[in-house]
Amino acid sequence: MTKETAFRLAKPKKKGLLPLLFSRFFIIALLLVWQVLLIVGFYGWLNDYFTYFSAFIGLFSLAMVIYLFNNRMDSTAKLTWMLILSVVPLPGAILLWFTQTNAGHRWITHRVAELIDETKDAIPQDADVLTALAENDSGTGDLSTYLNRSGCFPIYDHTEVRYFTLGEDKFAAMLEELKRAEQSIFMEYFIIEEGYMWGEILKILIEKAAAGVDVRVLYDGMCELSTLPANYRKLLSQHGIKAKAFSPIRPFLSSHYNYRDHRKILVIDGKVAFNGGVNLADEYINHIERFGHWKDTALMLKGPAVRSFTLLFLQMWNIDEKVSDFSPVTAEVLESPDAQGYVMPYGDCPLDNDKVGEAVYMDILNRANDYVYIMSPYLILDGELETALKFAAQRGIDVRLILPGIPDKKMAYALAKSHYASLVDAGVKIYEYTPGFVHAKVFVSDDCKAVVGTINLDYRSLYHHFECATYLYQTPCIADIHADFLATQEKCRQVTPESIKNESAYYKIMGSLMKFIAPLM
Repeated sequence: MTKETAFRLAKPKKKGLLPLLFSRFFIIALLLVWQVLLIVGFYGWLNDYFTYFSAFIGLFSLAMVIYLFNNRMDSTAKLTWMLILSVVPLPGAILLWFTQTNAGHRWITHRVAELIDETKDAIPQDADVLTALAENDSGTGDLSTYLNRSGCFPIYDHTEVRYFTLGEDKFAAMLEELKRAEQSIFMEYFIIEEGYMWGEILKILIEKAAAGVDVRVLYDGMCELSTLPANYRKLLSQHGIKAKAFSPIRPFLSSHYNYRDHRKILVIDGKVAFNGGVNLADEYINHIERFGHWKDTALMLKGPAVRSFTLLFLQMWNIDEKVSDFSPVTAEVLESPDAQGYVMPYGDCPLDNDKVGEAVYMDILNRANDYVYIMSPYLILDGELETALKFAAQRGIDVRLILPGIPDKKMAYALAKSHYASLVDAGVKIYEYTPGFVHAKVFVSDDCKAVVGTINLDYRSLYHHFECATYLYQTPCIADIHADFLATQEKCRQVTPESIKNESAYYKIMGSLMKFIAPLM
């Protein structure tokens, strides 16, 4: 396949009003709006029976409050729903039912649970590793026990880990490893966007598929409305690439659309894996500028821990398969005998009751002895995580947060700022990255623990998305993560009580208003 063919597949499409009006996105949006109007119209019809309806609404609202008090959702979300129900009781209840039930996604809830149960013993845990971890009080072994409640997430030794401080560094290494692929290439990304980055990758994928390599590409269905044409899977298949879109958007209301595949995974031959915040779009490697300089991070793993990313990919890939195939998980993986420390890849699924991403972050905060340094693009906290951050600082831990200086979403930026005063008063140090946008999702603590992955400090990541990350303990690259944080901090402005006081009225007002509906964002 020629390079020109790959370029045509990856070349950005021209935008305009006419293509938008006749696009799949516009048609689906129109049909979804029509369904919402039908629901609103039904509510208006009920208002014609005002007297009876008012009495019903009073009793109904009381019942809903009782229901919320006994619900397992976090307290911040309960307050949001109480506000909604007090303003629009019936539509609010419909929306609550819509988001809290399996409406429209019962099949995927069942299927994901089935796949997780099917693979719960796919990768045996090395007992010697757990024995070694039990000899210290880091809590890492206990954390592994917790993570295995919701999946198969062993902790490994003899795995080499390399940390990338920028998306362009990961991209360069990624191209080199893709060129070496001999058996399989598994890619799972939240965003794939046509352009230079994807074009360079696609050239290699087409060449490898032609050479008989098993090439599979899985991307989130939202890409078909924003960054890729709806027939992109078919276009890739014409070049020997197996492609799927997770949860493609269709013109029917469903709470299933709330659950997106936010993971970023690349596994090559079952021997090399990449994980981190970097999607496959040009801004992630600073080839184009959208919100100033784009700061992102990633990891490359070589060794037995790669098996967990193979398993995570195949679980998502097999969701719509009649017969599941997990044989690549058991392929032989060479150990890196000189590699030090422990590595534990893990995933988070929104369709169970375990808030894995948040639990890991809180475990690090609660066990820290010296410091916890964090990079995140968003700061939309529930009460539990905000309390954990403040408690860590109040007991003398050096807690620092690096957040964007130039936002990609102004409402999310305003919401982040609404937490500043409370956190700073508790002793948390907050910094904003002045050159641009921080998209990294990093925790590093006490020179011995770190997490690099896809999990943001916001409700979407912590509650509604399929996510993944890599937990590191005593690996040499933790020193690189710590150094990168300090180097990035040098390019930041520190948030102070004075800067909070002098914040623009827009962000103060917007943050206060948006905080009411933060759990829905």
